[in-house]
Amino acid sequence: MNVIKGAKILLESLYERGLDTVFGIPGGANLAIYDELFSSNFLNILARQEASAVHMADGYARVARKPAVCLVTSGPGATNMVTGMATAYVDSSPVIGITGQVSTRAMGRDSFQESDAFDLMIPVTKFNFKVKSPEEIPITVDKAYKVSMTGRFGPVSIDVPADVAMKDATSRVSGKIPELLYETNFEALSQALHALNSSQRPVILVGGGAKWDDCGADIMKFAEKMGSPVITTVMGKGAVPEDHPLSMGTTGMFGRWSTQQLMNETDLVIALGTRFSDRTTSKTSDFLPSAKVIHVDIDGREIGKNVDGVIGLTGSCIEIVSLLNSHIQDYAGKRIQWTVRAASMKSFCKCDINYGDQPLKPQKLIYEMSRLLPDDVILTADVGQHQMFAAHYFETRGRRNFITSGGLGTMGFGLPAAIGAKIAAPDRKVVSLVGDGGFQMTFSEFSTAVENNVPVFIIVMNNGSLGMVRQFQKQFYNHHIFSTDYEKGPNFAKFAEAMGGNGVVVEKASEVADAIKAGLKSDVPFVADVRVDVMEDCLPMIPAGAGRSSVVFGKCKWGNISNGEIANFGR
Repeated sequence: MNVIKGAKILLESLYERGLDTVFGIPGGANLAIYDELFSSNFLNILARQEASAVHMADGYARVARKPAVCLVTSGPGATNMVTGMATAYVDSSPVIGITGQVSTRAMGRDSFQESDAFDLMIPVTKFNFKVKSPEEIPITVDKAYKVSMTGRFGPVSIDVPADVAMKDATSRVSGKIPELLYETNFEALSQALHALNSSQRPVILVGGGAKWDDCGADIMKFAEKMGSPVITTVMGKGAVPEDHPLSMGTTGMFGRWSTQQLMNETDLVIALGTRFSDRTTSKTSDFLPSAKVIHVDIDGREIGKNVDGVIGLTGSCIEIVSLLNSHIQDYAGKRIQWTVRAASMKSFCKCDINYGDQPLKPQKLIYEMSRLLPDDVILTADVGQHQMFAAHYFETRGRRNFITSGGLGTMGFGLPAAIGAKIAAPDRKVVSLVGDGGFQMTFSEFSTAVENNVPVFIIVMNNGSLGMVRQFQKQFYNHHIFSTDYEKGPNFAKFAEAMGGNGVVVEKASEVADAIKAGLKSDVPFVADVRVDVMEDCLPMIPAGAGRSSVVFGKCKWGNISNGEIANFGR
């Protein structure tokens, strides 16, 4: 081969893998890579902060369903990157994070902007690498790509010392590594089929793993044959169409009470790609009191970790659902009473949230979003009350995609993830629902969207507060509202205009629809600053670690009916 710098080998190796977009920020230790980017075919997105750059790559990866690249410098660049990588790790997103590093001869001497990026990334990545020569870069990139996309998806990191990036190579480590295999285990298939055949009241619980597999059609075919209602976790929202008669919506801490009721009555849960997090189960000893569990996951370590006594099938959701579909008969007829009961509960759970009240209620905003956003919209939700209002009330139908930070709960994720999502899918509308607190954590990236002509639509559910924390203070800390209300919040519409975009302030229920229509039509980044009632809590809610009996219903209709009335649903 011709003499070629390590930095150029790195970019060529990424490009050969179909990766042509880089989100990042240059610095001293990665300048050689950026110098090669200057004359490359890559789309380069200059972020304003490194964690946001990873969130952009994360959003891109979740839409494109392939790895996305983030490039940062050493020292604070790498330490800022950790939050974004941890977010991607918990939510199984295949980000390839590349950190520049001080030169090999300067390592261990407390050099300027030196940090041990390799060790920093160990707890927040599937695997990480430190390249020691330019010759080993191609095989390192090949392995990083395959690790990120094999089995349970996840981020990997590559630490590239500055002298390795600048050094000329005259040869490469030859060949590519073979395709990696993930472990499958179908030994319990006959046991699972017996449980499916004998169940009278089955429920399918869909998590984020099923969503990554894009197997919603297969799941609904399975549900129709089984005569089983389908419930999703927050991370599974969007995996199946919520306008299907068997689709019940989200469960968990802020989920629909109809799903909690069905989970309490079911005798069998078929769990697809969910790890049974505490936000889904609440008090585990109170969870699924009468049910067996068939637990399907691509990561065998998750099976039975949080719920005991499961029938475990290790493999991809699409593979196992197809296998189950091929083995079971049509049981819908014999379970008609169960599906009628589920349908009755779903109907009761449909609240009229088209409020005309003042102050403007958050539910009204979600109602109009659900009504007006296109059926192929990509909605990125930040973290907080608005996220739970959307998970509860926003209907994912058609090709609608719901993207959020689930396991880590990273405030500030919504806007940069929307930018990455829009770059991955330029022909689709991308809307980000954020709270005023989370928006202010990363709203400098609005300038990134303007600079790169990425017309994302940001809806700020603005209650002048850290709303979820405030709700907890009201409910569990004797109404001690402290350090959660903003005394002087900005006008986000004027902020958007100052940054080169556009925006509007919404204060009345009658203004919401027009604001959404304007945002969808805008060809520049747009902010709708929607001022909602700070006193409106997201309910019903099961307190963290508590059981169903501790639920706070608020105005939810389920709190006003007796057990006897519930027993008669569908009868």
